[in-house]
Amino acid sequence: MRRPALLRRPVLRRRSGLPRWSGTLAVKAAAFITVMCCALAALLGVLVHVQVTNQTVGQARHQALQRLTDATRRYEAGDALRRDAGLDPRGLPRELRDLAASGDRGTMVADRDGRPTMWAAGPADGGRALAVAVDYSQQARTIAGLDRAILWSSALAIGATLLVGAFAVTRVTRRLHTTAQVARRISAGDLDARVHDPRTEPRARAGGPPRPQDEVAAVAAALDSMASSLQGKLLAEQRFTADVAHELRTPLTGLHAAAELLPPGRPTELVRDRVAALRTLTEDLLEISRLDTGRERLELDTEQLGPLAERVVRAAGGGTEVSVVRDVCVETDRRRLERVLGNLVANAHQHGAGPVVLTVDGPVVTVRDHGEGFPDYLVAHGPQRFRTEGGTRGHGLGLTIAAGQAEVLGARLEFGHAPDGGAVATLRLPTE
Repeated sequence: MRRPALLRRPVLRRRSGLPRWSGTLAVKAAAFITVMCCALAALLGVLVHVQVTNQTVGQARHQALQRLTDATRRYEAGDALRRDAGLDPRGLPRELRDLAASGDRGTMVADRDGRPTMWAAGPADGGRALAVAVDYSQQARTIAGLDRAILWSSALAIGATLLVGAFAVTRVTRRLHTTAQVARRISAGDLDARVHDPRTEPRARAGGPPRPQDEVAAVAAALDSMASSLQGKLLAEQRFTADVAHELRTPLTGLHAAAELLPPGRPTELVRDRVAALRTLTEDLLEISRLDTGRERLELDTEQLGPLAERVVRAAGGGTEVSVVRDVCVETDRRRLERVLGNLVANAHQHGAGPVVLTVDGPVVTVRDHGEGFPDYLVAHGPQRFRTEGGTRGHGLGLTIAAGQAEVLGARLEFGHAPDGGAVATLRLPTE
C-alpha cells in the first residue's frame, strides 16, 4: 500500500546552556583574566605592604631614637637609666653593637626572648654601646594582619573578577557559537537560518535610544545580510530556471510534432535527435526546479532492490552487468530510486567505459565503470549543474538530479575512484 510522506530534512538543533569551556577563545580569555588579576593583586599588595611597613618601622625607629636620646642625656648626667636602656645589654645584635662602638648611632629590629624588638644603640664611654629596646610586637602583628588581609582581599577580588569575566566571556562566546551554528546551517542549505542578534536591532525598545553594536553583532549582521542576499539570488535563479523550462515546453512540443512530419532521411534524423535532446534538457530543468523548491513528496512502498536494479538496466537498453551480493527489501519511493540508478548507469555509459557493473549489497548500491574516473571537483564537492569535464557532451544535469533525488529519499550518494581505475558511485539507502 502506497502512502505519501513528507521529505524529512536534517535539522540542526541549537544546544541549550552555556558553551563548553574547551574553546580556544574562552580558555585564552580566562587565562588572560587570571594572569592580569594575579599580577594586579600582587602589585597592589606589594605597594600597600611596603608603604605600611615603612610607615610602621619609621614610627618605631623614631620612638626608639627618642628614647636613646633621653637615655644618653641621663647617662651623661649621671642619672639612673630606665629599664629599657642599658650598656651592652643582653640580646643586642652584634652588628648594632659594632656600629655603636665605632661612634655611630643606629636602629635594628631583632628578636629578644622570642619577641620582636626595635633596638636603638649609640656610643658610650670605654668603647661600649648604650642601647634602648622598644617592644615591636604590636607593630609586627599589625603588619602580619595587613599581609593576611591583602592576601584574602586579593583572593576575593580575583574570584569576583573571574566570575564577572567568565560571565562576560560566556555571553560573547555564546553569541559567537550561535553565529557559527547559523553559518553551518546556511552552508548545509538552510537559507532561512538567521542569527537575529539582539544588538543588530535598530532600537533596544520602542522609542528608546539605539543600542550600540559590538564586533560580534557586526559579524552577525553581516552573516544575516549575506544569507538574505544569497537566498534572494538563489530564489531568482530557481524562478528563472522554472520559467525558462515552462516557456520552452510549448514550442518544443510543437517542434517535436513538426519533426515527426518531415520525410525520412539523414537531415530528419538529425533534427529529431536535437529536438529530443532539447526536450530532455527541458524536462531535467523542470525536475531540478522542483527539487530546488524542497517541496517534493515521497510515495513510499516496500521494494526488492535486486529486481528493481534489473528493471533499471533493462530500461537503459542493457549493456550493464547486475551483481546481487545480498538482496534486501527497502521502504522507498520506487520512481525516484529508479531515476537515481538510471542516471548513474546512463552517466557511466556516456562518460565512462565498459564494462559497467551495478552491484546490490544490502541497502548499498554501487555503479562502477572502467573509464578515467570522476573529475576531482565532483569527488570533492559533488555534481555541479552545467559543468562537464574535458569537453564531453552533456549538460551536467544527470548527476545533479541523481544527487537531488537521493537527498529526497534520505539516502547518501557518494562519488569516488576505484582502486584499479574507473569511477564508482555509491548509493546508501536508509534502513529505517
